[in-house]
Amino acid sequence: MNTAADARITIRLDDQPHALAAGTTLAQLVAALGHDELAVSTAVNGDFVARGQRATRVLLEADQVLLFQPIVGG
Repeated sequence: MNTAADARITIRLDDQPHALAAGTTLAQLVAALGHDELAVSTAVNGDFVARGQRATRVLLEADQVLLFQPIVGG
């Protein structure tokens, strides 16, 4: 019997299917992938998500997540 504790969702991570636990935040995903939070920028469904908002951004079924290197300079 499935419980809420083992519920899974599938997102698209860099355009590939990626299963994770329901209720996972963007910050948790970045950490689970082994990325330094300062080394990557993030977007969900085409919208930039600032570092300070990742811990409250809960990922949902079919969300499109993009991790990319921030561009600096000028």
